[in-house]
Amino acid sequence: MTSKAQIDDFLAQKRFAFVGVSRRRNDFSRELFRAFAKKGWEPVPVHPQAGEIEGVRCFPHIADVYPPVDSVLLMTSPSVTDTVAEECVAAGVKRVWFYGGAASGALNVQAVGRCAGQGMSVIAGECPLMFLPGTGIVHRVHGLVKKIRGTYPSQ
Repeated sequence: MTSKAQIDDFLAQKRFAFVGVSRRRNDFSRELFRAFAKKGWEPVPVHPQAGEIEGVRCFPHIADVYPPVDSVLLMTSPSVTDTVAEECVAAGVKRVWFYGGAASGALNVQAVGRCAGQGMSVIAGECPLMFLPGTGIVHRVHGLVKKIRGTYPSQ
């Protein structure tokens, strides 16, 4: 299970690769990308078919990100998550966050296991918006519901 310390460690990295951010402006992944940028992080978009996202240069693969990153947020579909996890391993990534939310998620059991087996800090199935400072009421309520259910990450 993911710990709050792992989440705090990931969020302490102000620059990270954001894999799976959509080319569609109204997609939830774009909302999350903008929220990180607005709050002082530097998400680096990774998408094999986009030249830029939100005015930021986009890289086709994790290995192409320059300067390199050691933290990656995955918002990919589970069908490609395993391939992206392989890229994380090859690039020497230290932290990987497999997005999980109400409607979708990047979770893939094999990918999570592969990353954890390589000694990476793995956050599996959490929505970052629950942990960003000053986030909206919907995301705070989501966190509260997880606390009530006993599924909120603990220290």
